[in-house]
Amino acid sequence: MRAVLSKVTSASVRVDGATVGKIGKGFLILLGVTHEDTEVQCRKLADKLCSLRIFDDENDKINLSLDDVGGALLVISQFTLYGNCRKGRRPEFLNAARPEVAIPLYEQFITLCREKGYHVESGVFGAHMEVESVNDGPFTLVVDTADLK
Repeated sequence: MRAVLSKVTSASVRVDGATVGKIGKGFLILLGVTHEDTEVQCRKLADKLCSLRIFDDENDKINLSLDDVGGALLVISQFTLYGNCRKGRRPEFLNAARPEVAIPLYEQFITLCREKGYHVESGVFGAHMEVESVNDGPFTLVVDTADLK
């Protein structure tokens, strides 16, 4: 699994002009799933992202977690995170998992984050979405379970 995480002061997602998810301070997570991903990778990623300490403390050091600041999560499915641009001018997406694999893992990721006690909003899998965010910092990380120990 691969995630692009942005620390935000606010974020929202619209589908067909209607807001389907909206948060204040927290994380906007763009989430991609590949063929080999299982519940193990899903749990690892949820544990890692929810425990990151990337908010400023009283000394302006990145030392506070999502828990510490009462943050929320907005999770958006994004198969394009597994796009391959090595050849030609149009990316191919063969490494992105098909919906029958990706949807259950996307939903499980959201469930795991909620089970940790976080308020989680989400987009609509497979829909054309308009995502808005105010990146705080800016502070953006790319986290791939293939790189986690």
